[in-house]
Amino acid sequence: MTELAANLARVEERISRACDTAGRARSEVALVVVSKTYPAEDVRELAGFGLTQFAENRDQEAGPKAAACADLPLNWHFVGQLQTNKVRSVVSYADYVHSVDRLRLVSALSSAATRRGRGPLHCLIQVALEKEGRAPGAAGDSGRGGVAPEGVAELADAVAAAPGLRLAGLMTVAPLSGAYAGAPAAAFERIGEISRSLRERHPAANMVSAGMSADLEEAIIAGATHVRVGSAVLGVRPTLG
Repeated sequence: MTELAANLARVEERISRACDTAGRARSEVALVVVSKTYPAEDVRELAGFGLTQFAENRDQEAGPKAAACADLPLNWHFVGQLQTNKVRSVVSYADYVHSVDRLRLVSALSSAATRRGRGPLHCLIQVALEKEGRAPGAAGDSGRGGVAPEGVAELADAVAAAPGLRLAGLMTVAPLSGAYAGAPAAAFERIGEISRSLRERHPAANMVSAGMSADLEEAIIAGATHVRVGSAVLGVRPTLG
């Protein structure tokens, strides 16, 4: 618990310093702790420090963990690539899905969300900046998932029109290839431009999920509203089995 507290204090300092640099209030940026590979006990420890936003990327781990923490007032974010056969399970516990990247997934999420018996599912369009200007399936794609910037408008309109869903905004990961490889600041500036364009059509879609342990400062300075931080809070991850 002492180690978690120290790590969290360092992350909070980094976020606050980046907000100061950007001339933003600290309250404008939410810390989402990526708790993948760590047990529910660690989530409970962090909840004791006042954290309420947690993210997972594997349904087989996220579902039991969310159930084990069901008595806590937490919001769960699903940030991994999502297959349609996992949608019903993910929708049963997730408040946010950050990885919406195709029309078929929108339909599956809508169908599951309308049956779950609670408020709308907040959806973010995952934008793959490395795909900008490339033909689908072109060589050099990272395989991470995500839609090219050119496809954001169509997908956003579909989410906004889908029953049970709420268009929350955009998510991105600093690219490993393409024009923005090794340039997270430029990548996050670009997602900011795409977000501004999106908000012209969908003003309430103002969430920008960008930045992780290594590049959260660049994301905040570029306008991110949510940073997804794992190792900087929880330490080096155990090897997945």
